[in-house]
Amino acid sequence: MESREDLNSILPYLPLLIRSSSLYWPPRVVEALKAMSEGPTHSRVDSGEVLWQAISDMRRSLSLSARLLSPSAPQGYALLFDELIHGRDSKRWFDEIIPALARLLLQLPSLLEMHFQNADGAVSGVETGLRLLEPQQAGVVFLRQELIGALLACAFFCLFPVSNRGAKDLSVINFDNLFASLYESYSESHESKIRCIMNYFERVCSCMPTGTVSFERKILPAEYHNSSTTAPDADFWSKSDISLCAFKVHSSGLIEDQSDNALEVDFANKYLGGGSLNRGCVQEEIRFMINPELIAGMLFLPRMDDNEAIEIVGAERFSCYTGYASSFRFAGDYIDKKTVDAFERRRTRIVAIDALCAPKMRHFKDVCLLREINKALCGFLIQRKSWQHQNKGDNDIQLASNDKYSGLLHTETSTSHGAALDDAETNREKQASNFVRDVEGSDCMNHEDVGVATGNWGCGVFGGDPELKAMIQWLAASQARRPFISYYTFGAQALENLDQVTKWILSHDWTVGDLWNMMLEYSAQRLYKQTNLGFFSWLLPSLPTNNEAISPS
Repeated sequence: MESREDLNSILPYLPLLIRSSSLYWPPRVVEALKAMSEGPTHSRVDSGEVLWQAISDMRRSLSLSARLLSPSAPQGYALLFDELIHGRDSKRWFDEIIPALARLLLQLPSLLEMHFQNADGAVSGVETGLRLLEPQQAGVVFLRQELIGALLACAFFCLFPVSNRGAKDLSVINFDNLFASLYESYSESHESKIRCIMNYFERVCSCMPTGTVSFERKILPAEYHNSSTTAPDADFWSKSDISLCAFKVHSSGLIEDQSDNALEVDFANKYLGGGSLNRGCVQEEIRFMINPELIAGMLFLPRMDDNEAIEIVGAERFSCYTGYASSFRFAGDYIDKKTVDAFERRRTRIVAIDALCAPKMRHFKDVCLLREINKALCGFLIQRKSWQHQNKGDNDIQLASNDKYSGLLHTETSTSHGAALDDAETNREKQASNFVRDVEGSDCMNHEDVGVATGNWGCGVFGGDPELKAMIQWLAASQARRPFISYYTFGAQALENLDQVTKWILSHDWTVGDLWNMMLEYSAQRLYKQTNLGFFSWLLPSLPTNNEAISPS
């Protein structure tokens, strides 16, 4: 175990120790967890206040300072368990859930050892062990849902080291800030976030799920990296002759409720999860609350660079909700009925792509348009195995790989356990503007039916132009050979003509290059104040409403 590079990369960020090839908790932590596992009659943990005392004692036993946690966390735990939740529910938590979480934490060393023992054979030729996946390091991590449950229990008890995370650009992972914010600025929406997490723990403690979740860092190599391939430049996009994919407009509904088996876009912060474990409560944070297994990625995935995306496959949904931001409310249990693939991952694919924040008029500059379209392209491209063995033209664009990582083979089967994957690869010549990837094996998922479900990415608090962002995502999905976009407008007035505009463009058989060039021309006119119109009205002057562009804030 000590010689494993993957384990050594993540061990400084775990609360466990290693000796003689075995992971273990310090004896005093084992003693505390065993007492909690037997219920409050043994541990005396019967309130939020006492729970925090137990957390602080365990951190001291791990030589971790409680001073590095939020100073309001003790009040937050006490507020929730001693005041906000019903007495009967609070008693159930201390009688049943806390002991079950303690038992799960006692299993964490053995769960991790089993994980590393199985990691080398999880996917033939692909490293899948838990490790720090740093920026510009393409790779994938496979985690069993039981191990994720133990890691999230560790976060609930605030047992992860925190002093070394900032230096690696890692997100916060302990739940201290989540509870502290409840006390410092109480809101029903924030309480509902925590209730989603509580519902997750209640579910896994009553019936532990047995599937797998994969976390993949995808990289579109940029020119400033010494790579044989580079991210597309403006000239590439201008010359692309790829046809635009189908465009479905939904004025109501939610991305996570889509029924098209599509890749679902997380409007991400460059730090995965954004404010999920703090005060954030918009699209990304809500998704991380209703699919809490996504939080596990925050442990080992540092911030994304401009040429990176993170794709997570298999995260189970546990909660229903209503509202958004301040109106967000937990609305009870959700039973996820998605089927699973050959790797036992639920067929829920989520891709995190971060947009430029508060770009104002900058988003009309070529460099910003290029950054956004390449970011979306990285997210929408399909990673394939053994890129280095494919025939390539001089201008082919591919996702990055390295010596230890040859790309995750995405598979779909009709049953939980598919037949063995065929290692055969189909190689084909590709034109400069053609991102056709190999189809490997008879059981390989047919990506012809896997579109993109998205919406107003990079708009709202990020300040992006809704019309341009919709077009950028359409271009990227088309170039990535996705068959369609399902676009959820969330009722945005700026996009009331989106369906009419996309139908007009498709009726004229425009290519990716045609639409990109029109966007460049329009953006130049906006930059030089030659037009005040929104892109749709500029393109189609006959549109009945919204002739004025929404002024960037």
